[in-house]
Amino acid sequence: MTRPLLIALISTDYPPLRTSAAVQLHDLARKLVLLGHDPIVIVPSPQKTAAWTLERIDGVQVLRVHSRPTRAASRVLRVISEMLLPFSMYLNIRRSPFRSVRWDLIVWYSPPIFFGPLVAQLRRTSDAPTYLILRDIFPEWAVDIGLMRRGPIYVLFKTVAAIQYFVADTIGVQTESNLAYVSRWARPSRRLEVLHNWLTVEPNTGCSIEIEKTCLAGRKIFVYIGNMGVAQGLDLLMDLVESIRDRKDIGFLFVGRGTEFPSCQARFREVDNVLFHPEIPAAEIPGLLAQCHVGLVALHPDHRTHNIPGKFVSYVQYGLPVLARISEGTDLQGLIEDYGIGKVYVGSSVRDFQILVGQLADDEALRHTMSVRAKKLGQSLFSSEAAARQIIASAGASEQIPG
Repeated sequence: MTRPLLIALISTDYPPLRTSAAVQLHDLARKLVLLGHDPIVIVPSPQKTAAWTLERIDGVQVLRVHSRPTRAASRVLRVISEMLLPFSMYLNIRRSPFRSVRWDLIVWYSPPIFFGPLVAQLRRTSDAPTYLILRDIFPEWAVDIGLMRRGPIYVLFKTVAAIQYFVADTIGVQTESNLAYVSRWARPSRRLEVLHNWLTVEPNTGCSIEIEKTCLAGRKIFVYIGNMGVAQGLDLLMDLVESIRDRKDIGFLFVGRGTEFPSCQARFREVDNVLFHPEIPAAEIPGLLAQCHVGLVALHPDHRTHNIPGKFVSYVQYGLPVLARISEGTDLQGLIEDYGIGKVYVGSSVRDFQILVGQLADDEALRHTMSVRAKKLGQSLFSSEAAARQIIASAGASEQIPG
C-alpha cells in the first residue's frame, strides 16, 4: 500500500466549470481520495473579495486563489493574464493555509502552458516530484490550423512551454505519437509516458434535455458535446447537417460552448433536423448520451498533433459508436478503426461523409456491436482509477531517480 500523499493538483479548470478538463480533474481528485491520498486542487479565481478561499467538493479540498480572468474576450488580454497567472497564484498561495506545506507530489494540467514558474517554486520549497499532464501540444497545433505563424509570438510560447517541460519529472501525454514530440526532453531524471484520458462512469440520473419533447423526437440522434471552436474545424460537419435535412429519421444535437457556437446556431435557426443547446452539468451527460445513437467528433483537418478529445472518451465510456472527421493517420483514427467502435472520415466531400452517416443510422446491429466494443475499450483504457494509480506510481519512481 502506497503511503498517503499530500498532492498539489493545479489547473485552470474545475467545477463548477463544465469543460472536459474540469470533469477530468474532478474525477481524478475524487479517485485519489478513494485511494487514500489527500489532493488539494489549486485553481485560479477572479474573485476580488479575498486572496484565497477554501472549500470542499465531494470530499476534495479546493483552494481558489485570486488572479486576473484568463477567459477574456481579447486574445491580447488573455495572453497577458495567463503570463501573469503563475506569479499571482503563487503570491496568493503564500497567503493561504498552505503557505508552508511540503507537498509529496505536484501535478498540473496543460493547457494552459503557463504553470511552469509556479511549479518550479513549489518544487523548490517542497523538494517534491512533479507530474505534467500534457493534453495539447501548443503552440504547434495553433500553427497547424493557421491561428499562428512561426514568428516572435510563436517563439515566446515555445519558450514558455519549454519551462513546464523542464520542471516536470514525468510528462504524461495522450497518445504514443505525442511521445515523439516530447522525446527531446528525455533525461535520466525525467520519465516520458502515455497517460490516457480518463472518465469515471456515472449513473444515469436524467437530463434537462429531453429529446422526445423536441423536433428531433423519433430520430436517430447524432450528438456532439463540448467545445465548438476554431480547432474543431466544424465547417464540413455543418455542411453535412444542412445537406441531410431531408432525412426525417436522422437528427443532430450540439451541446456545448465556444467561439463558433453562436454562428453555427444562427445558421440553422429555421432548420428542423438540428438543435443547439448550451453546455449542461457533467452529471447530466449520462442521461443525455442514453438518448442518443452516435457520438460526433470533429478536429480541424490541418490539426497534425495527436489528440484524444474528452468527448471521445465520454462516448466510449457510455457505449456510443463514434463518427469522427479528423486528419488522416492520427492515433485517434487508429483507435476507432482498430477497435471497431465507429467510422472515420478524413476527406472533404459532404457526399462521402453522408455515406458514413447513413451506414451508422441504418444498421442497428452494427451500432450495437460498436457500442459493446466501445464500453470494453473504455473500461480497459480510459478509467480514472488507472490514471490515478499511474500518477501516484510516478511519485515513487521520481524519488528513486537522481535529479
